[in-house]
Parts: sequence; structure tokens; C-alpha cells
Amino acid sequence: MTTPYDESMRLALEEAAAARTHDDVPVGAVVLGADGTVLARAHNEREATGDPTAHAEVLALRAAARSLGSWRLDGCTLVVTLEPCTMCAGAIVLSRVARVVYGAVDEKAGAAGSLWDVLRDRRLNHRPEVLSGVLADDSGALLKEFFETHRLP
Repeated sequence: MTTPYDESMRLALEEAAAARTHDDVPVGAVVLGADGTVLARAHNEREATGDPTAHAEVLALRAAARSLGSWRLDGCTLVVTLEPCTMCAGAIVLSRVARVVYGAVDEKAGAAGSLWDVLRDRRLNHRPEVLSGVLADDSGALLKEFFETHRLP
């Protein structure tokens, strides 16, 4: 099944692959403006920078905010290869992103419906639309390959 976000997810997958060059978990993110143009692209850089907050989503949101000149990302869409964690979900809510599109489910740390559902928590003042499973097999394959080579026997 194809979606209107497949092309953007392919860009996020390219970013995810780039994370492997510095031994980071291969997660990539793209922020689309309200008109569908790419505002920002990023991948995990925790290992590269030594920054525990350098998740692909956070880096992409920061870059998109710089691009727009505002922290409010009204009308924007975040496309990410892996379900956001609680930290990233919090940043997504606070940035007022309109929509989150993700690939692979993260049953151990996902905060968009798997372990938690921060993005749709009715107690919060903003709840983006969420679309999951876009090119999930491709996203999952990158992660599986990475963890097969990085886990101790």
C-alpha cells in the first residue's frame, strides 16, 4: 500500500542510513512545511556528538524551526523512520507539529501508541495527527541489521 508520505519516508530512510557512518542507531527524520516542501532532514547523532538529546526528531525539529524562524511548526509534518520516544514526543507536542508519520513501531520505548501515547494524550494542549507503518518493513530492516551487529552475544 502506498501513501502520500512514501517519498518523504524514503528521504528519512536515507538519513537513517547516514547515522550508521558514525555508529549511531539508524533513525532518520524529515520535516515538511505546510506546503509539503522539505524544511529539514536529520539523523541520530548521539554517538557522533555525545549528546543524549541528539535524536533525529529533535535535530530535525530544531532545523525546521531555524528555517521558519519560529519554534511553532504549525501545519508541519514530521516523518520519522521509528516511532518517537517520550523525549521526542514531548518535543513534537511542544513544537505544535500538525502531523507525525512514522515507519517502524518501537515496542520498548515508543510514545506514539506502543508503550505510551504521549502524542494523543487528551490532557495535553496539542495533539498531532499520527500515521504509523509507512514503509515500516524498510525502517525495521535497517534497525534489525544495526542491532544484529551491535548486541553482545
